[in-house]
Formats: sequence, structure tokens, C-alpha cells
Amino acid sequence: MHEEAARESGIHVALAAQRLGEFFGIPLTNTLVTTWLIVSVLVILAVVFSKRISLIPSRFQTLLEMLFEFVYDYVTETLGSKRMANKFFPLLTTIFIFVLCLNWFEFLPGVESITYHGEPLFRGVNTDLTTPLVLAFISFFAIEFTGIATIGIWKYGSKFLVNPFKNPIGAMIGLIELIGEFVRLVSLSFRLFGNILAGSVIIAVATYFAPYGAPGILSLFEVFIGFLQAAVFALLTLFFIKLAIEEPHGAEAHKG
Repeated sequence: MHEEAARESGIHVALAAQRLGEFFGIPLTNTLVTTWLIVSVLVILAVVFSKRISLIPSRFQTLLEMLFEFVYDYVTETLGSKRMANKFFPLLTTIFIFVLCLNWFEFLPGVESITYHGEPLFRGVNTDLTTPLVLAFISFFAIEFTGIATIGIWKYGSKFLVNPFKNPIGAMIGLIELIGEFVRLVSLSFRLFGNILAGSVIIAVATYFAPYGAPGILSLFEVFIGFLQAAVFALLTLFFIKLAIEEPHGAEAHKG
């Protein structure tokens, strides 16, 4: 009956999150409810795992330690020092784990069938542009503040603000790089939003036209895409931090 009704009503794709109600005047959407649920589960899991850490690790703990050590070494190599890695490893791993959980939540069996007043109670969080945009702002401010704190506000500003009368080409390059800093907000957020939304639409279309077999295969592919997009978001944040802490072009020459 549900499939027949879905076929009669056609494919419905909502770009905006569905509103479920209000909480002290704050609109409650299904993506917000989903985010709260995922955050709560992650906090509980973090507390449970922290209490189960042992000096004599289990196989699962050993595997996790190997994975985290691999990522930590990569961050250290990229940023060039353990001091910088110690600062940003927690941020980068948190971004990856959080985005991954957001991307994978919608593939849990039965999640999308739960409704509240006729609207889906849960929804893929990154199919709503708000969350990817907020994550992009967090990444953006982390990058900019890191650059300023590491090499100083004047050196960091000199990457973008160059006297056009003394160095017109340098001033043009600086302006382009400044625009590029803000374009990152668009690229980070829309890359994540576009890929996850496109996957949801493709699965919805496959479910409508070929309800047996195709949605399952596509869901497995989208699970991989969800992992890939989480890794890309974290890696881009890492690479942009690396660029932010580098000395301005020509700084060595000016010192000489």
C-alpha cells in the first residue's frame, strides 16, 4: 500500500528541511532533530569508550589506535610539526567522524519511515544546506584564525593586501587569493550538500522506478560516497590550514 501510494503521488524531493514544530520560539526541523540525536549518540559513545580504554588493549582498541595513529602521523607530516598536529588532530578527526555519521544515518533501516504529524521525523542532515554551510564556516574560521595566530596578523594580511603602486601584479594576485578564501565557504558547503542531496535523489528515483534490487546497490555506493565526502571535507580543512600557516610569498627575500 505504501509503495502504491508513493507511485501515485510521484517522487517528492524537498530541498528545505521539514518543520516539525517550535521549541521556545525556535523552529524545530527534522534535520535539527536528527543532528541532536547523532550528537547525543556520539557523546554517549565517547563516554562509554573512554571508560573502556585499557593499558592492555583489546583487538578493537588496537585497531582504533592504529587508525588514529596513521591519521595523526599524516597530519603531523602535512603540518610539519607535532605541536601543530596536537592542536588540529582533534578538530580534523571530529569533523570527519561527525560528517560521516551525518552522511550514514539516513541509511539505517527504518529511519526514513518514522513520521511525526505526517512529516519525516528524521532526514539526512547534509541534504539541508544549513548544516554544510555551518560546517564550512567552522572550517573557514579555524583556517583564518590559525593563519593569523601562527604567522601574525600583518604577515597573514600581506598575503592578500599588497601595495598596487609598488607591485601591481602582486596586488592582483593577492586580491584573487582573498576572493579565493571566501570562495572556500561555497566550495566546502556546496560540495558536501550537492553530493549527498544528489545521492538521496538518485535513490528516491531508483526506488520509484525499480523498487527491487537497485536501491540497495545504490545505497551501498552512497555509503562509500558518504565516507569519501567526510574524508574530503576533513582533508581540505587540513590542506587549507597548511596554506594558511605558510609564510607569504617573497617573505624570505624581504628578510634578506
